[in-house]
Amino acid sequence: MKNVPTTEERVWAMLSHLSAIAFGMGILLPVIAWSEQRRKSNYASFQSLQALGYQSLGYTFWILGSFVIIVVHSLFTVRQVVSATQSGEDPASFLEPVMTLHFLVMIVLIAVYFLPPVIAAVAISMGRDFRYPILGNRLARYLGYDSAQKSDGQTWLIEEHEDRWVVAMGHFSVIIALWGMLAPLTAWILQGRRSFFLKFQSIQTVVFQGSVMLLYLLAGAIYVFGLMALILAVGIGGDESGTSGGMIGLAILFISMLVAIFIVLLIPSFHILGQWAGYRVLKGDYYRYALIGRLVEKWISGRSLPPSKKDILRSTPT
Repeated sequence: MKNVPTTEERVWAMLSHLSAIAFGMGILLPVIAWSEQRRKSNYASFQSLQALGYQSLGYTFWILGSFVIIVVHSLFTVRQVVSATQSGEDPASFLEPVMTLHFLVMIVLIAVYFLPPVIAAVAISMGRDFRYPILGNRLARYLGYDSAQKSDGQTWLIEEHEDRWVVAMGHFSVIIALWGMLAPLTAWILQGRRSFFLKFQSIQTVVFQGSVMLLYLLAGAIYVFGLMALILAVGIGGDESGTSGGMIGLAILFISMLVAIFIVLLIPSFHILGQWAGYRVLKGDYYRYALIGRLVEKWISGRSLPPSKKDILRSTPT
């Protein structure tokens, strides 16, 4: 680095990285730091955008990897218990160490996610230019960070790439239930007036993620409806067997569970769509969700944008 970062720059950068400890809720802090420090400090802006990438992309890879590890470990445990039971052994003696190992695996997985941001904060407190493995150098090239640092004059990060990175991370954060909306919402509030591209992408992302959350709530409501129907049919503490009311209640509960399960199984497809949207934005596209994108575009512009202007917006934010 050409200059040692100031205390203010380091504080913003440290807060951006440490906000990962909030496990999703802190994703708005990197956006706030970037908005506050852009055109003031390339160092703080880059670190904030890097922290935003870690909390969206990094969280996505972490949660998928953790899910695979937990599923594999659980299947191994079930297999061992079944094998022990069939051989006449007491599975209880086997379960205790396995469950202890399962608990330790969970702790290790959480530590794996928390450790890099803590290391980043420590490095930044000493004035270093921290970069996450794989992510850091690629992001620096994408933003033109290294070139700006070596320049003799005052050269800022590439504005279009900054906006695209923030927008894309908002799309990627769909996998963070509820709290993922904080990233695009904050970008919309703080930088929406400066860039139509960022404003449109952020608003449609908030609407899209809000729709996904409504699906979660809908699945829960349908299940609760079925459960309440069963309770009302047989009475609290009643015996549902052999009664027509109980059979009707059980049928409603069963159907409600099937519908709720179908909705829950459908949600990952929306997560995949959000990841695809983020990828398309990083590749330079003016991505628009089906139906949601067009409605949001009409709402914020007052009318559909003409094709010529759409073509302009695809390549350059206005």
